[in-house]
Amino acid sequence: MKRILVVAIVLALAVLAVPSVMAWDKDGPKVIDRDSVAYGRTYSEWSAAWQQWALSIPASNHPLFDTGDCSVGQSGPVWFLGGKFCNINNPDCGYSGVVRSCRVPAGKALYIPILNGEFSVLESNNPLEQIDDLRLLAAQAMDTTTNEFDIDGKQIRNLLQDFRVQSPAFVFTIPDDNLFNAVGEGPYPGGAYFPGLDDGVYVMLAPLRAGPHKVHFHGYMPAYNFTLDITYNLTVGN
Repeated sequence: MKRILVVAIVLALAVLAVPSVMAWDKDGPKVIDRDSVAYGRTYSEWSAAWQQWALSIPASNHPLFDTGDCSVGQSGPVWFLGGKFCNINNPDCGYSGVVRSCRVPAGKALYIPILNGEFSVLESNNPLEQIDDLRLLAAQAMDTTTNEFDIDGKQIRNLLQDFRVQSPAFVFTIPDDNLFNAVGEGPYPGGAYFPGLDDGVYVMLAPLRAGPHKVHFHGYMPAYNFTLDITYNLTVGN
């Protein structure tokens, strides 16, 4: 079975709830608790929404391929930041030392997976594979991962224990110029598919103060010998 590893960028939806936050200090960045309902969705539901967003973008203009700006497809109160797409069956799969610059409008929360995996029937060699099978495969890939995340030099600890989520099953739509084909899977035609499933370690940051910020995350997935190291230099403000 082929799998794609993905590591993060942005989508937006309506504000329906005020999330609880964990603050490092009076003026520092705030992390929204995993068990909160943030901007109308749980972490788990945001993970499905992130996949739907990321999978829908043409590879030729995609922030996770560095062929598009980080603002591509962004709207609403939450943006996703992330790393690179990769076919984890490829022995050369892995990205280290990636540095990006990104301008984020004021007032946007950021939803950021350190490591996450997309599993779907589209990629399966077994057309009868069920949602529970996908959940098991996703869990096996993520259970032994190591994850690191810091914002402006402040490290968030216990990521795998406190910030890991698995999405509900979701429908996703891909264009003809889709990421699966871009990383050497498929070929798969554009269209709508079900089910998809995401398992990953995510952090949601409350809107940052105007000015420069640095986000850095590092992950290792031993099941596929996959390493990722990403730095974002952010400029927040209109």
